[in-house]
Amino acid sequence: MNDTPAPEATSSVLCVGDIRWDDACALLAGHGLRLHHVAAGEKIPGSYWGEPEAGIIASDVYVRDDTPVHSMLHESCHLIVLPPERRAQVHTDATDSVPEEDATCYLQIVLAGQLPGVGSARLMADMDAWGYTYRLGSTQAWFEHDADDARQWLMERGLLVA
Repeated sequence: MNDTPAPEATSSVLCVGDIRWDDACALLAGHGLRLHHVAAGEKIPGSYWGEPEAGIIASDVYVRDDTPVHSMLHESCHLIVLPPERRAQVHTDATDSVPEEDATCYLQIVLAGQLPGVGSARLMADMDAWGYTYRLGSTQAWFEHDADDARQWLMERGLLVA
C-alpha cells in the first residue's frame, strides 16, 4: 500500500481543524496517547512524510489543523499496535513490518467509526482520495474483503474484539 497524497487530495479530505479537538484527544487518550496541537505553519515534530502529515514520538501524536484526520489516526494506530517497550522508542518511523502496517490501516478505520463527525466510511473515502492503494482497488474493498489477516492480528493482541 502507498500513502503518498494524490493531487488535490489535501483540499478534499477531512482535517483535524474540521473536527472537535476534545473528541480526538479523548479517543487517543483511551489508548494511552497524548495529542498535541502544532501552530499553523510550524514544523510538525516526528512527521515521517512531512507537513501536513501527523508526527509521532513515543506516546505523543503531533498535528496541525491542516493535518488530515486519516493521518492523525494512522500514525496514532502505529503507536497503538506496538507493545509499550517499542512504543517508547518510536521517533518518526514506527515500523517496517507489513503485518503491523496492515493492522494499523485496519484499526484507523475502526477508530474513525468511534470519532464523532468522522466515521469509517468517510475515512475510507479520504484514504482513497489521499492515494492509499490496495489490491482490490479501494480502501473499503480491502477492509471488507481482504483484511482478514489484519483483523486477526489485532484480535490476537487484544486490540480488537470479534
